[in-house]
Order: sequence, then C-alpha cells, then structure tokens
Amino acid sequence: MPRLPGLDTLRALAIILVMVFHSWVVGGMGPRFDPLVRYGWVGVDIFFVLSGFLIGSQVLAPLARGERLALGAFYRRRAYRILPAFAVVLALYQCVPSLRELPGIAPWWQFATFTMNLLIDYASQPAFSHAWSLCVEEHFYLLFPLLAIGLARWRSGRAVAAVALMVVLGGIALRAAVWWHDTAVQPDRNWYIEDLYFPTWCRLDGLFVGVMLAALKTVRLKLWIRAQAHAPVAMWLGLLVTGGALLLFRDRAGLVANAIGWPLLSAGLGLLVFAAAGQNSALGRWRVPGASWLAGISYSLYLSHKIAYHLVQVTLGERLHGVAIFVVYAAAALALGSVLHLAVERPFLRLRERRAVPVMQPATG
Repeated sequence: MPRLPGLDTLRALAIILVMVFHSWVVGGMGPRFDPLVRYGWVGVDIFFVLSGFLIGSQVLAPLARGERLALGAFYRRRAYRILPAFAVVLALYQCVPSLRELPGIAPWWQFATFTMNLLIDYASQPAFSHAWSLCVEEHFYLLFPLLAIGLARWRSGRAVAAVALMVVLGGIALRAAVWWHDTAVQPDRNWYIEDLYFPTWCRLDGLFVGVMLAALKTVRLKLWIRAQAHAPVAMWLGLLVTGGALLLFRDRAGLVANAIGWPLLSAGLGLLVFAAAGQNSALGRWRVPGASWLAGISYSLYLSHKIAYHLVQVTLGERLHGVAIFVVYAAAALALGSVLHLAVERPFLRLRERRAVPVMQPATG
C-alpha cells in the first residue's frame, strides 16, 4: 500500500500523544498540559486501528482475489519489521538496569514470548511496560491471517457476522464482567491495568475496526470508492464520536468507559482512518511538515522514548525549567529513536526487501 499523507499524520499524532502521556515518568508537563497528558493514551488506540487497517489490507487483498496467502512470507515480513529493534531495546532494559525508567521489570521471557501483557505484576514490574501494546499486535499478527483464511474458505457471511458480534458484544460483556468482579473483590494489585487495560482479549476493538475498513476496501472496492466521496463528513463525524467517547473516559477506570467506551472510541478513530486513507478530506490531503519522518521512526521512538526520558532526568535533573523541559526531553527521545531506526530498524527493512518473496500464491498453484 503506497504511503498516504493522512495516515502518516495520524501515525505521527499517535506517537506524539503516547510520548506526552508517558511524560509522567519525569513528572509530567505541568498543569497547563494536563488534559493532553491525561488522554495521551489514545495514541495507542490510533495505532491499533491503523494496524488493523494496514495489516488487514495485506492479508485480505490476496484472499479477495482468490489467491492463497503465503503465511511464511507474511510472518517473515512481520519478523523483520518488529523483532530486531525490539530485541535491541529489550536487551538494553534487561542488561543495563540504569537505563530503566522504573526499577522492576518483568522476566525477559515474558517479553520474548509476547506474554508480558497477560502475566505482568505491574506493581513490581513497571519498566518497559509499554511493550504491552506490542504483545497485542503480535497476537493479532499471529492469529488474524489464520482466521481470515478460514473465513475465506467458508465464504459465509454468517460466520463473519458471528465473529464480528463476538469481538464487539463479547468484548463489552467480558470487560463489564471483569470490572464487576474486580470492584467487588478489590484484589490487592493494579487490577485495572492487569485485567482490563493490558490483556489482548479486552483490547480487540481498534484492531477489529481497522480490519473492517480493510475488508471494505479489499472486498467491496466499489462501495469503498463511493463512500470515499463522503470522507469530509466521515472526518468530522469521527472527531465528534472520538470526542464523545473521551467524555466517557473522564473516569478512565469506570464501568461505562470500559464496557462501551472502547468500541465507541475505536469507531470514531476508524472514521478518521477512513477519511485519512484517501484524498477527499482535508485530513487525507494535508501534508503536515515532518509527519512522514515522524511516522517513519514511530516504532523505534515508541520502543525507546522512556529510556531517553530517564537519561535526561538523571543527567540534568532539576536544572531544567519552563519550556526547556519539553524541548530537551523531546529532543532526546527523537535523537534516540532516530538512532535506533537508522542503526537497526532500517537495515533490517532493507534486508527484508532484498529477501522478499511473494505474500500470495495462485489458489490453484
């Protein structure tokens, strides 16, 4: 899929929101920025919708043409994309404790097996905990192609509808049940993070919305093209729905937010991704200066920005004041993320292209 400026803008916005949200590591950005910091976690949900759309398009496009998806090629491409930079940052966290933003960290094997988001003891293992979202993504990469192949073979609209209902309604019911249980029992741990926010089965809404957009584009292309004529309306509606969802998250750990807030937020972000995936809306046409570059290094930046924050904190400490705090921390994070991207991520992406094999095969081959 060619790079689209609107999607780059959303990806850049997502990483900025995540970095702002994680400024709590160094004491926050001050009361003036409190609303932005408080809702910066939504950046991860933007990433989920984008991932569902982009990866969903890669998987569904050959299946929609009646071709066979080459699973080995798909998984190799994902491995080249994800594992090298992740392995480097994980090694730094595990082998150099002084780089950790907080003291405790989960065992290395939980990161290596992408089970950290399911097994973490958050109170004693908070360092590198932002890798939880990568665990969710990896579970999606592993299981979604298999599910898509099965549904394509059945060619059953009812099966697709059943899966959709299970993800949306099942997710609402599951999160509500977990919330009711934990609020009644009040376990002596951070149950909101461990039972609701991190587990993959509670965070499928964004990926699902992205996949539905991918299905519309790959399976119903004519409908997608007609719908793109209304992209400006989708953009404004997406902003409205997203804003409404965020109002529910004023009590972030509340029942309403966790039961219906996630699918509503994902629907709003999905409308924004739809508007950004064409040239018919301002979001899709607007080339924000620097957004493409920021989007390009966003993965490395996501992995490493807390290390950069921590290094600045222990080096400069109380000597930073006012605007300088934001400038120095941001510059350090961008510098470290750029180094990781240029030294590790980009070489492996180039190696991936040199060793590329088709991700689809003729169905009769």
